[in-house]
This record gives sequence, structure tokens and C-alpha cells, in this order.
Amino acid sequence: MSSHLPSTARPAPDQVLTDIADYVLGADPGGELAYQTAHYCLLDTLGCGLEALEYPACTKLLGPIVPGTWVPNGARVPGTQLQLDPVQAAFNIGAMIRWLDFNDTWLAAEWGHPSDNLGGILATADWLSREALARGRSPLTMREVLTAMIRAHEIQGVIALENSFNRVGLDHVVLVKVASTAVVGRLLGLTREEIINAVSLAWIDGQSLRTYRHAPNTGSRKSWAAGDATSRAVRLALMVRTGEMGYPTALTAKTWGFYDVLFKGQPLKFQRSYGSYVMENVLFKISYPAEFHAQTAVEAAMQIHRRLDELGLTAEAIDAITVRTHEACVRIIDKRGPLANPADRDHCIQYMMAVPLIFGRLTAADYEDGIAADPRIDALRERIRCVEDPQFTRDYHDPEKRSIANAVTVRLKDGRTLPEVVVEYPIGHKRRRAEGIPLLIEKFRRNLARRFPEKQQRAIAELSLDQARLERTPVNEYLDLFAI
Repeated sequence: MSSHLPSTARPAPDQVLTDIADYVLGADPGGELAYQTAHYCLLDTLGCGLEALEYPACTKLLGPIVPGTWVPNGARVPGTQLQLDPVQAAFNIGAMIRWLDFNDTWLAAEWGHPSDNLGGILATADWLSREALARGRSPLTMREVLTAMIRAHEIQGVIALENSFNRVGLDHVVLVKVASTAVVGRLLGLTREEIINAVSLAWIDGQSLRTYRHAPNTGSRKSWAAGDATSRAVRLALMVRTGEMGYPTALTAKTWGFYDVLFKGQPLKFQRSYGSYVMENVLFKISYPAEFHAQTAVEAAMQIHRRLDELGLTAEAIDAITVRTHEACVRIIDKRGPLANPADRDHCIQYMMAVPLIFGRLTAADYEDGIAADPRIDALRERIRCVEDPQFTRDYHDPEKRSIANAVTVRLKDGRTLPEVVVEYPIGHKRRRAEGIPLLIEKFRRNLARRFPEKQQRAIAELSLDQARLERTPVNEYLDLFAI
């Protein structure tokens, strides 16, 4: 009888793996725009982490695994006295960055926050720099951090363009793990084969379920999941540096690979090759710590609040609100019923609109229990209805537009209807960069002031805002400025 047993011959690596390895080992990606945007992204991301240090729910998770542990030549955690091994430092920095849902965003078939990768990048670069100095060698510079950020943004964002992990129940932090593993591998000096091995391990890892982002399980894991992913990436890359093997068909292996087990048998699809497109087009959250599908709705709500004030009215005068929006908004953040915690509230468009309509603001503190207990919020939430506008959905997916449009119509209890307020592009969009960057810098300065005395704020800001000088600065010297 003939045998049909599968061959045990080791196949060539999956194309997805080799493409990533070749990209991270190639020439510096992008030009002036990519590095300029990465520079602003770095400042904004660090500032988001500093603001998160005001919240005990975040800080309770920080520090070494074993209390009191101090790591010689370890990586610093900005805004703290902590100096940790690179894996735990990556978790700490990553959790801080993501905690308040205020760092950058990428929206496509899959959404996510590419600056989540900074946890692994910064921790690894700082640790390697301190180790190099201890051995009489040169440290890495912040230019290398910016280059790693551009690459990590690109890997995460290009895969996200055509591939929806949320539709199969997986969380987008799988892409943080993959991107961080690749760029950390480059920082560690891994060979092409070793980077392929490391990225294969990232795909093979068990991937996070999205259930912690959705009712009835919405919870704080969504605020540390990216820190977990980027720290796991550092761990995998370090394992491969010791000689640990990889798995060439981690994605395509029949029955046992990622595609068959977790992606309904479908291969990843790609719209474009890797370059610097994602960093150049990334979305900054500048004004409001709101899930990005609601950013323009919050801007519209602020305009309406001012209009009501001009009319001598308050949100109590509102009878009903209709929001024309895009499909992803309806699917992810259109919520009814009780909201259990801040993680639930910052993913509810009705809550994110009700607060500015009532108070004329939306800050991270507005998701906490004290504000949420105001009965006016839930009463107004019940009067807000979302409907999909197919054109908004098409514009959301259009690579030349990448809009995140919301249009808000308010009907008052006296029978009047206010003119519809349409906001297609939020303040952090590429099309509004000139308007947004000064506000981003203000946000950075404000976050520095939360943590540091005035003299230290000035020293950090002077260096941080001088891109050319910053790029020449050793990573360890820059992070030393953020120690308290």
C-alpha cells in the first residue's frame, strides 16, 4: 500500500516571516516626514505614560516581579525610580503608555496603537546601551529608537490594513507582539534567520482573546494587554539570541498553523509592501482620551455644548441625538446598559459624548466612578442613537482618506433641531497636522509638569523638542532625564 504521510522535510520559511525580517534588516525606512512624525510620536507616547502614573490602578502593576529587585545596568521606567530587566521594563512602559487610551491609533480592517511597541523598543535600547557602556562600547542613540518605531509602526499597520483579527475574536495586540519581536531582534543584533525564528515564535504564541474589550467582560486588561505583548516580544527575541529554534511554517502549516487554528483557514492579505506609510499617516490622540472611533463625535459634542451655551441652554434641553457614523464605530463602541468600570466607559460612544455635552470637557478622570455616578450621564446616553452611514464606512477604509467621520444632529425638547455638526477628520489626523502639532507639544509639556519639578521639565523639553540633538543623544542619557 502507498503511504500518504506528510513529509518531515523542513520547509522554507513562510513569506510573511521573511518579508518582515528583510524589512527590519534593510536600510533606514522613510525620509524626513517619517522621522519627524516619529519624533512627535515619541514625545506624545512618553507623555501618555507619565499621565498614567497618576492612576493607582496602573501603578499597582508596575515594578519588578519580586519587590525590591534592582537590576544592574537595567532599563529605566520613565517617571519612576525603577530600573528593571528589559522584559519587565517593557511591560511597565507598555502598560503606562496604553493605560489611558491616549496614545496614537491606526484604523483599518484591524485597529490598534502602534506606539504600544515603544515599551519593548525603549526598554531594550536602554538596557543594551547601559550594558555597552559597562563594557566600554558605544550606546545606542535615540535615532535608532526612532528608526525602530517607524519599522514597528509599519509592520503592525501594514498587516492591519487588510486583515481583521477582531472578526475572529483575537485582539490586535498580536500585531504588537509580532512587530516588537522583529524590531527588538534587530536591536539585539539577531541574524536574518534568527529574526525569522523569533517572529515565528510570536505567531505561534497563544494570542489574546478580545473578550476583555467587550461587554459583558470589559475590563482593565485592555489597558495592560499591549504591555504584556511587547514584553513577551522582548522575551522571545532574547530566547532566540541564545540559539532557540524557530518554526518556518508557523502560519501556513496545515491543521497546526496560525491560519488554520486561529484565522479560519485564511491567509494574511497585503495591500502594500513595508516602507514608512503607517508612521507618516498615524493618528494622534491630542485633545481627548477617547477610543478613536469616537474622537470626531467628541469634537462635535464640544461644538454642540458651546452652541447650547450660546442659546442659554444645557444638555437637559436635549430630547434626542442621532449620530451618523461608520460601521466600526457601531460594532465596537455603540453600547447600551450599565457600564461597569472606566475601561467600559472609554469604549462607549454615548458616554464619551454625554460627558462633554454636560460638562464641556472630556478628561481621563471623567471615566472614573465619581463622575460616572452623575445620573445625567446615563440619562443622556439613553437619548443617543447611532446609525451607520455607508459613505462614512467607505471613507474610513479608503487609503487616501482614512477618515473617522461622525455627524451629530440634536433635537431639543422644545421641538427645534440644531444644524448637524459633521467632523470627518479628528485633530490628530494627518490632514490636520499643522493644527494638531502645537497642541501635541502642549500636551507633552502638560504631562511633564505632572511628574517633574520645573528645572527638570525644562531640561527634558529643551532636548526633546530639538529633533536633531535628540537623535544624537544616547538612549541611556535621555532616559536618565526622566528619573525621579
